[in-house]
Amino acid sequence: MAPTTQQPTAPDQAAPPRGKGRPRSVAADRAILDATREALAELGWGGLTMGDVAIRAGVAKTTLYRRWPSKNELVVDAVASLFDELEMVDLGSLRADIEAVVAQFATLLARPETQAALLALFAEGSRDHLLRRRIRERIVEPQKYLVQQGRAQAQSRGELGPDLDEAAAAEEVDIIFDTIAGTVEHRVLVSGHPITPDWIHRFTTLLLNPLGG
Repeated sequence: MAPTTQQPTAPDQAAPPRGKGRPRSVAADRAILDATREALAELGWGGLTMGDVAIRAGVAKTTLYRRWPSKNELVVDAVASLFDELEMVDLGSLRADIEAVVAQFATLLARPETQAALLALFAEGSRDHLLRRRIRERIVEPQKYLVQQGRAQAQSRGELGPDLDEAAAAEEVDIIFDTIAGTVEHRVLVSGHPITPDWIHRFTTLLLNPLGG
């Protein structure tokens, strides 16, 4: 019986090394994405190379290519990781929820690395249809979840009525997202004007009027 009872201990003893490997992988991914945004801000799209990113991140180029086979995929994921920071917190009212997420978005866009990365990505995406599709899939579509979440929270509080038509509701989500993202990005990246609490309040008022808020 002794050999039988000792057999399960072998996998248990082997488990810690596998667990230790996972944090290193997460740390490497973070270093690579950070290095990509840094290189993009300094060198622009044309100057950025996978080799340079690998050196900045302190990883082997083979490690980089295993995770991201192309520069397009790498840069889009590096930018997308910034937007993953945004969240729609339930603050008790649709107005408060919108104002909070707009403030988060404005703060994110105010960061130099975000501005440089987005401008480079948009410029290249205008010439590359595959890149534009990846931007839409990896950055735009996931962030529309914030709008869906905000609507659901408002509906649960009785501020908005239920969705009676799924297609119409999806189209409304698209319009709301485009309005918020387009307005804030234009003000920060194109006009260069500051986004103040008063501006956010007035913008939210204009946005809520058609929604009955």
